[in-house]
Amino acid sequence: MELLQDEATRQAQLDRMKRRATALLILATVIFFVTRILEPRLPWIAIVRATAEAAMVGGLADWFAVTALFRHPMGIPIPHTAIVPARKDRVGRTLGAFVQKNFLTRDVIANRLRSLDVATRLAHWLSSPENVRQIARHAASSLASAAQLVRDEDVEAFIDRGVEERVRAIKAAPLLGRLLSVITADNRHQELLNEAIRLAADAVEESRALIRLRVEEETPWWVPSAIDDKIYRKIVSAIERTLIEVRDDPEHPLRERFDGALEDFIEKLNHSPAVAARIESLKEELLLSDTARRFSSGLWGRAKNALVRYAEEPDGFAPGTIERAINAFGEAVTADPELLQKVDNFVVDVAMFLVDRYQSEVAELIAHTVASWDPEMTSRRVELAIGRDLQFIRINGTLVGGLAGMAIYLISKLMA
Repeated sequence: MELLQDEATRQAQLDRMKRRATALLILATVIFFVTRILEPRLPWIAIVRATAEAAMVGGLADWFAVTALFRHPMGIPIPHTAIVPARKDRVGRTLGAFVQKNFLTRDVIANRLRSLDVATRLAHWLSSPENVRQIARHAASSLASAAQLVRDEDVEAFIDRGVEERVRAIKAAPLLGRLLSVITADNRHQELLNEAIRLAADAVEESRALIRLRVEEETPWWVPSAIDDKIYRKIVSAIERTLIEVRDDPEHPLRERFDGALEDFIEKLNHSPAVAARIESLKEELLLSDTARRFSSGLWGRAKNALVRYAEEPDGFAPGTIERAINAFGEAVTADPELLQKVDNFVVDVAMFLVDRYQSEVAELIAHTVASWDPEMTSRRVELAIGRDLQFIRINGTLVGGLAGMAIYLISKLMA
């Protein structure tokens, strides 16, 4: 709407200048005829007649020249008139080549981008939490819209393939061996054993009734209940005593056996082909199980729902990881001159790639666009783009012609 208003304003200004130039030409013509009639009675008025005559000739000549650029003067198809409509295809090619050679060049683009200091402006812009929030909102809205368009089955299959490829590429046994080696360093695995003992003690305490029931079920029917209760107490007491002894004695044989079993398992993970094959088999079973399928389905479903909720109610969410990361990047770039320079160089490199790749396409686009225009529309657009300046040529031609006519008349009189 603003563009249409701008064109309407420029068209009104152009029409107004045309009327002024035409009015000046008419005025010169009227003066010429009036002075021509009065000249026999008023000889001194000859200088006015000569001035008006030259102004009229100059104004007509410039009117013809300006009009001939865009249309046939008075509709008469005079040769070499209506130049713009007749040569619009060549004008389009010339304009495209001009833009390509003078604007879309490496030196022009690079110098302009470096003078703009893009990195600093971008870094300051990204340092504003509100701007980062806007980026996250627009990104979430775009992703949410895209998520609604794709089929869930396709995305889940894509996730499945990605997970399977990455997991299959990893040798699970050596990785598990290295992980356990890290855990056992500095006897950290004993802390895990202590935690396991604590959990076992809690489980025994919570399962007393179940243990009592199992003892009663396993003993013959004729064994008295008092005996069952005594057996139950012995079992629970033995378990609790053993757990307490292992917990309180760092040198307990069970801890030593745990250390030995763990070291032996790590050794097999790192060097036993049979154990490695077994681990790989378990990994394949896990990949082919319904659990893995449900993982990809649940992962995509949660991500999709989160995007939709954020897009619908962005103000209901606290700043997320992406927003904090973008904001931190802006602050880091602002504080690091070397990084600013690298970002500037990156922007220039990207622009240079685009210039090298697409400058000829831009020139072709300009030429093709102009060629597709209607000749009369082309003429109107070019005239409107130039605006009032050509009408000033008509005005100047009338005035300069009049002055030239006056000067010629005076010189001729002085030489007589």
